[in-house]
Amino acid sequence: MQRIAVIGGTGMTGECAVDHAIEKGLTVRLLYRTEATVPERFKSKVQLVKGDATNYDDVKRLIDGVDGVCVVLGTRNKLEATTELSRGTENLIKAMKEEKLTKFSIVMSSFLWRPLNEVPAVFHRLNEEHKRMLDLTKASGLDWIAILPPHIADEPASGYTVVYDEAPGRLVSKYDLGKFIVDSLDQPEHYGKVCGIGKSPKSA
Repeated sequence: MQRIAVIGGTGMTGECAVDHAIEKGLTVRLLYRTEATVPERFKSKVQLVKGDATNYDDVKRLIDGVDGVCVVLGTRNKLEATTELSRGTENLIKAMKEEKLTKFSIVMSSFLWRPLNEVPAVFHRLNEEHKRMLDLTKASGLDWIAILPPHIADEPASGYTVVYDEAPGRLVSKYDLGKFIVDSLDQPEHYGKVCGIGKSPKSA
């Protein structure tokens, strides 16, 4: 894995993934909507592609020539009903198949492991959108890694634990999450798995 594309790399977690990829020496292509959202430190270190994940042609331009893709799409603090995340996921999967790419990691909500009656009502519509993303991912036939973090903490990296089909803890550092989003692309043991990630027990 030498060249990766990141969708959602200007959000809190996405920035950490981009920083980690740069530290690893990877070539990073970053999809962005407006220049104001791109951190200054990225401008000389990543390849910037202006566009939107809901536009298929933009996604296709983004992934041209890369080895893998990290998807860290979010709605920031908006909780209303949306299909932007699943449309972006659908566009990516279609473009990856066309470009003969197979590896992508994608972040969703750990609420997906809970019955709907245990999910706070305010998150129901967003949860439905994450479920659509997960269904598309599972049906893609690609080497996907679905990452469902718990509370993402703004605290230093401390090591993390990954388990399948459950949450290993209540929080994870945004830096540890960013690291796993990138590193998992090169870890075949995680392909086709729904991964829970949490702060390493020894440091919790």
